Amino acid sequence: MANTTNQTTDLPIAGQTNTEEGVQLTDAAASELKRLIETQDLQDHFLRVGVQGGGCSGLMYSLHFDNELGKYDKMTEVKGIKVVVDMKSALYLSGTTIDFIQSLTGGGFKFSNPNASRSCGCGESFSA
Repeated sequence: MANTTNQTTDLPIAGQTNTEEGVQLTDAAASELKRLIETQDLQDHFLRVGVQGGGCSGLMYSLHFDNELGKYDKMTEVKGIKVVVDMKSALYLSGTTIDFIQSLTGGGFKFSNPNASRSCGCGESFSA
């Protein structure tokens, strides 16, 4: 079974913190991310989670693999996945859980954000 503890990396990154209040991953999300890292040969990359302006509710989630750290990035390790969130996005993502949902029409990552006061029907944008 996957390790459910979160660890802060030893990398000297500005704003580095523990993930207790950071982004969390379900077992399904961690499994899918590990599969993607393996099949796309991204072992030297991390998962970048962020928030940007846009969408029908004002803010949109951003989720992609990256290998360049910025000055204001926080890196943590969640269930064996290196996760990076910039300090501005961290304000909106504290306590957010990312899940991977599989259905007959496909699959995708779903965000459960306790900071969202409203979200759109597609689940890809929110307001706080």
